[in-house]
Amino acid sequence: MATAKEQLRDLIERLPDDCTLEDVQYHLYVQQKVERALDDVRQGRGVTQHEVERRMAKWIGQ
Repeated sequence: MATAKEQLRDLIERLPDDCTLEDVQYHLYVQQKVERALDDVRQGRGVTQHEVERRMAKWIGQ
C-alpha cells in the first residue's frame, strides 16, 4: 500500500500542469471517498443493486 505522500505524488503527476489547488483538493476528496467506499464493500457493508432498487421504489412510490 502506498503512503499518503506517494498517492499525492501520483495524483499530481496525473493532473494537467495548469490545474489549480482547488482541482487538487477536489481530486483528493474524490479519491478518498472512493477508497472509503471500496473498503466498505470489502468489509461487507455494501448494498446490492437489487436492494438499492427496492429502496428507491419506496421513495418514488412505485
